[in-house]
Amino acid sequence: MSDSSLPLLLIAAGGTGGHMFPAQALAEAMVRRGWRVKLSTDARGARYTGGFPHVVEVEQIASATFARGGLAAKIAAPFRIAGGILSALWTNWRDRPQVVIGFGGYPTIPALASAWVLRLPRAIHEQNGVMGRVNLGFARHVDVVCCGTWPTALPQGVEARHTGNPVRAAVRQRRAAAYIPPGPYPMSVLVIGGSQGARVLSDVVPEGLSLLPEHLRALLRVSHQARPEDVERVTDAYYTAGIRAEVQPFFNDVPERLAECQLVISRSGASSVADISVIGRPSILIPFAAATGDHQTANARGLVDAGAAILLPEHAATPETVADQVALVLDNPEGAVQMAQAALSRGVPDATERLVDIVEQLAGIGQ
Repeated sequence: MSDSSLPLLLIAAGGTGGHMFPAQALAEAMVRRGWRVKLSTDARGARYTGGFPHVVEVEQIASATFARGGLAAKIAAPFRIAGGILSALWTNWRDRPQVVIGFGGYPTIPALASAWVLRLPRAIHEQNGVMGRVNLGFARHVDVVCCGTWPTALPQGVEARHTGNPVRAAVRQRRAAAYIPPGPYPMSVLVIGGSQGARVLSDVVPEGLSLLPEHLRALLRVSHQARPEDVERVTDAYYTAGIRAEVQPFFNDVPERLAECQLVISRSGASSVADISVIGRPSILIPFAAATGDHQTANARGLVDAGAAILLPEHAATPETVADQVALVLDNPEGAVQMAQAALSRGVPDATERLVDIVEQLAGIGQ
């Protein structure tokens, strides 16, 4: 049973890791600060709640997106969203949160809309360098806009605070972990991509690594996160190339693998970029071309400009270009060390604390 006398923070987040991981980081911190925390999400988001503190109450609320499904789903979407708003209005009127914060995605609409109607202190956190549709819609109707990537494209007249992107406790524990540069010993390469964007990495990375010179290929130890339907073919591709590889749909220990690797090949989702920069690792970033507003390219820009990452646009990501860029890092230990240090220079390890401060300031407004 939760203690209703404690101040309540309502966190709303959509159903992707990019939204849920920073929401989890804030939830962990606020629970430690003695707050009661509720999470409002949909069925997709509920799949990511296993890492949240067990005392966080998870509230699944009706929502929908206009971006997926057929005509019937698009027609039904506004009615599902309206139903979710009415439900959130009743819940938040009865159990009044001190602060409501949304992390993006359509499932945040009911919580933020109800907070606006009830005049509750409210904020949004945008992880990407280009604002998502929902955050864009609420940017003028919240007390504070927080940005994880700097600079972030904002609507005219809207000011924002640069908080950075909160990372999970498991990432913070490995902040600035000692980097072992590439050398004549087993070298770890971590390949990660969001659920939507992992397909291209599975198509080009195994073949690209197979094209490396023997002195590099023989030393590789690859951890590759692939979609479930691709695991078998990716595993076979590495086996055929004689490369030791572990291929899984999801790694529960990504922070540990990131800390141990010599190189990470990744999409440039906001959470991945934050993890890479807080731990400090050289990376090859392949932005997801279909990302709304090309926001993954914007996310990558900070690491690329700092000399911490190599940007490889999806249209240019062939096995040959992957091989060339991987060899450029693994055959240059001094350069790899400089990339790792440059990544650290772009990290915001106290992003969670910055958000905590904003929540507590808003709670003061509410009083």
